[in-house]
Amino acid sequence: MFPSCVRRKLSRIYDSRYRHLSAILIERTAADKISPVNTQSSTHNTLLIAVPTIILSIFLFDVQGVFIKHMGKQYPVEQITLFRNFFGLFPHILVWFFSTVPAGTKRSWKLVRWKLGFGRGLMLIGAQMCFYYAILNMQLATATTLAFSGPLFLTLLSIPLLGHTVGLWRWSAVLVGFFGVVMVMQPGADAFRSVALLPIGAAFFYASASLTSRYFDSDVSTALINIYSTLSALIAALLITVVSGHWIPMHNATDWLWFIAMGSVGGVAVLLLITAYRMAEPSLLSPFEYFGIPFSFFLGWYFFAEAPFDSLFPGVLLIVGGGLLVIWRERVQRNKVKREL
Repeated sequence: MFPSCVRRKLSRIYDSRYRHLSAILIERTAADKISPVNTQSSTHNTLLIAVPTIILSIFLFDVQGVFIKHMGKQYPVEQITLFRNFFGLFPHILVWFFSTVPAGTKRSWKLVRWKLGFGRGLMLIGAQMCFYYAILNMQLATATTLAFSGPLFLTLLSIPLLGHTVGLWRWSAVLVGFFGVVMVMQPGADAFRSVALLPIGAAFFYASASLTSRYFDSDVSTALINIYSTLSALIAALLITVVSGHWIPMHNATDWLWFIAMGSVGGVAVLLLITAYRMAEPSLLSPFEYFGIPFSFFLGWYFFAEAPFDSLFPGVLLIVGGGLLVIWRERVQRNKVKREL
């Protein structure tokens, strides 16, 4: 058993990546209710820790992409996704088990909206398979860049699902980002392939999964929500693997180590990202997620001799610009609401 101080720390830092992203991109006054940030968390000293933490997290996510791209040469995506969710389930269980519970209550596996939790997992499996197929059939940096259209989908989906009103600034951001996506995809070029739509699909599913977190009560453990979602994704991956028959026996023990490393790196990346967002104001940290684009470019060049300059520029600048404009506008609106209160 961990000391009580460690359990309290785990409880404070553990929150869903998607819950934070949806809060900073599509929520205003309700954001503080879901992921309350200490008033001192945006101090200079805290940012000196939070910023390197989130940058390291984003780097590890891209390293996981390298593992997936490497293993995809020998094993099908269905099998890779199965192992990713299997190993990714353990960090959520550990954090939930060692986190503290309110006085007078017992730790429970029961989730009232369990159907929503499992439905969220189906969205995650859709996002994973789309993105994994993309990085296996596209250059790593190109697939990663297109997947960063997620903030644009969050803005659009917030209209029908949450009833939000999107103003001129955010509509402009969506249009700018969309134009950047079109430039990177190059639909009119001879080299265009329909596989370029896969990272867009991944961004859509990730954004949808993010928005579902808004329907859970704020006092529900995020670790428990993620356990249900990851378990659902694991079951879906297993069924898809069995039905498709896309399974290759392990060639050797080294491949097991590759899969363990893939899952471990992904799990650590999630925990670091969560930790960073609990340490500082999300709107201050979100722009640093775009470090994932140069990281993926470097890793793709170093390990796979990829250098997609022509396909990325200048569209990548518009995608990043559109996402940053959404984040900036949300920050302005939230500060305005706080002043009025």
